[in-house]
Amino acid sequence: MPGVYLSYPFCAQKCTYCNFASGVFPKELEPHYLERLAAEIEATAWNWTPETVYWGGGTPSLMPLDWLSRLHAKIPGRPWREATMEAAPGTLTDERIAAWRDAGITRVSLGVQSFVPKEIARTGRKHSAEIVEDEVRRLRAAGLVDFNLDLIAGLAGQTRESWRESLDWIEKLAPPHVSVYILEVDEDSRLGAEMLLGGVRYGAGDVPSEALIVELYQTAVERLQSLGIPRYEISNFARPGHESRHNLKYWQLEPYLGFGADAHSFDGGERWQNVESATDYLKENPVVREKAHPDEERFFVGLRLSQGIEPTSEEWAQHAEPIARFVDLGLLEKAGPRLRLTSRGVLMSNEVFQEFLV
Repeated sequence: MPGVYLSYPFCAQKCTYCNFASGVFPKELEPHYLERLAAEIEATAWNWTPETVYWGGGTPSLMPLDWLSRLHAKIPGRPWREATMEAAPGTLTDERIAAWRDAGITRVSLGVQSFVPKEIARTGRKHSAEIVEDEVRRLRAAGLVDFNLDLIAGLAGQTRESWRESLDWIEKLAPPHVSVYILEVDEDSRLGAEMLLGGVRYGAGDVPSEALIVELYQTAVERLQSLGIPRYEISNFARPGHESRHNLKYWQLEPYLGFGADAHSFDGGERWQNVESATDYLKENPVVREKAHPDEERFFVGLRLSQGIEPTSEEWAQHAEPIARFVDLGLLEKAGPRLRLTSRGVLMSNEVFQEFLV
């Protein structure tokens, strides 16, 4: 079933690790952006009814509440099976939570990243563990019991002890869903660019070693499993029945429509994306289109899931050599008719995926 992704690229501050097309923009840009977003949705010919809606960014939890209701009214299918709001800790109020719920939001994803004060400060975030605890309480009190907490392994200054502290908070708050990301180092984030230059700003000189980051990730996998929150995708963990329906669409090659700056879409046969910059999105929106090859892509995206994929007889034959090689190396394993990454294979997934890209 199809889904809808909506991009709200506005933030109160730009986090040091962030490599998304978001940032701090002039306040007067926001109403023009929202008007343009509304017009893009209105111009859509809905040939199907979406079952999921996902607000990403940016910090969509800061969006004016009247605009949320206005935009949701333009999307068919409400009540959706799932509607997610990404939120920055410290932005949740009882008024906002109630308005989200009343507008159809069923799930909130909190970008916590860390519960440790020093690590939080170095990211540019302004929350505390106690703020997150209070906001989780508010969500539950309002009936929004389906929520996610994000963590990042590899933040500046992170140690085994501090990582254990963050995982202790996860145990205490008992979320139904957790995402654990490994720090991405590239030129699109301030921290990544500084690391590539060999500098020390943003704590770049204090980022854990690659070996320690891998250890932290593996520790999280084991700890979350013991808490009844098993991994169902490389970076995502959930109690049974609480997996992200919307994000599963990306990994199962189901269709979705994206609206807003840098939003991507897929209809099963073609992919397209909007212009990346929020300011350029207001001027015109030259859409970049390319033919999709789902038969070729499903090894790449499907193997991200813990259940793996069920190759056809033709695919078993076509990829016999790399499959046999990765099985011998302990990176892939056969489970009846299915093929999936091993625990070691997850840590080397990019190398595995590369072999199946035509």
